[in-house]
Amino acid sequence: MADRERETIVTTDGGRGGGSALAIVAAILVLLVVLFLFFGRGLINGESPTKTIKADVDVSLPSTGGNGGNGG
Repeated sequence: MADRERETIVTTDGGRGGGSALAIVAAILVLLVVLFLFFGRGLINGESPTKTIKADVDVSLPSTGGNGGNGG
């Protein structure tokens, strides 16, 4: 019997994932910049990140006339 040689050709598509990895890194950088512009500017200026809200509300109720508010 004659021995037959088997030849296997392997091809690779090099550099195929480079574009998508670059797009993911760019998207993360854009997200970080947007989050910084919304939330981080006060941290650099030295401003307090929380604001004080003055809410003085009068909650006293008028008297009901002693009959429990039944109206008559």
